[in-house]
Amino acid sequence: MSARRRRSLLQARSRALSRPLSLAGLVVLLILVAALGMAQQCMGRGGAPPSTAPSGEGGWYEVFFTAPRFPDAPEFHRGGVADALIAAIDGAQRTLDVAVYDIDLMPVAEALLRARDRGVRVRVVTETDNADTKAVARLRAGGIPVVTDEREGYMHNKFMVIDGDRVWTGSMNFTDNDVYQNNNNAALLRSPELARNYAAKFAAMFERRAFGPARSPGDTVPRLTIEGISVENYFAPEDPTVEAIVRAIRGARERIVFMAFAFTHPRIGDALLERARAGVEIHGVFESSGAGSPVSQFNRLRRAGIDVLKDGNPYNMHHKVFVIDRRVVIFGSYNFSRNAEQDNDENFLIVTDPAMAARFESEFARVYEQALNPPRGGGWPDGTLAWAR
Repeated sequence: MSARRRRSLLQARSRALSRPLSLAGLVVLLILVAALGMAQQCMGRGGAPPSTAPSGEGGWYEVFFTAPRFPDAPEFHRGGVADALIAAIDGAQRTLDVAVYDIDLMPVAEALLRARDRGVRVRVVTETDNADTKAVARLRAGGIPVVTDEREGYMHNKFMVIDGDRVWTGSMNFTDNDVYQNNNNAALLRSPELARNYAAKFAAMFERRAFGPARSPGDTVPRLTIEGISVENYFAPEDPTVEAIVRAIRGARERIVFMAFAFTHPRIGDALLERARAGVEIHGVFESSGAGSPVSQFNRLRRAGIDVLKDGNPYNMHHKVFVIDRRVVIFGSYNFSRNAEQDNDENFLIVTDPAMAARFESEFARVYEQALNPPRGGGWPDGTLAWAR
């Protein structure tokens, strides 16, 4: 599809909204979408597609995005963000604490076993429902201790603490489909202060078997400054997570974009509606399998004239991201749902950094473009994501 056609689609959609987009916001979105379209044309359809979108790097962080391509093929399932994850594991010298909802990538399991063989203390926490994968069995057979939550709520984190001074976190499980088929983000964060927060939560789960509501708040520092950048760090269900997200949204003055695998929490929806009434430009992409659910905020926001789309990935758009005023980013394992707030073990960050925000804005533009022009293929029918309430 030509860039001119994409522009006409965006303009037609904008005219259909009850509250028109600001001119500046529309121009920025059109430029990003057109640029992405040109990039896709340059890459063409032949050959093995890249499995990693352009990453971002700051003085203390690296940000990665998966880049699923269609049609999919087994030979495309190599490299990409998995290489960055394995490199982070291979760089460990003393300790590796891994809390991940799902792990089935055997190269990641082998990297953890290599770490153990060179004397690194490796410990793993995972979700009970996903503890029977071949990768987990391989870890256990290799002598790596694996703890499961043994409860109804999910151990939904996707983080790793490396040597007590680095954290890997984001929306990406250590699985083949999350790396190569689903839209996801991950970040490698170099900060001993931040690592202490994650290490405390890992210890609660691994050592004390304290999951979900059994954990108590107060053993982390929610507000940090890392190399001059404001960082807020929250864990569910013990921290006031919805309050933090709503506060960040209410601080928006010009623009909000978001990507949501599951967005069912009415208070977060209320905050967006409030900002829309105040004239803030808002664009969002929902995972299509959850958008049709009766508890989703999709139809509520759309009826209010907010520009929301169902994603175009035949698999899953798995991000849980807000970008506010091109300077604040909310990201992590935390879906925007009551389950995430009250039942699951989750984490997320609120980072005030225009450079990081620009990377997530670019990813949003890529996901938005695919929502406008979805590839043909399977995927889940609308409304099947009933669990994410």
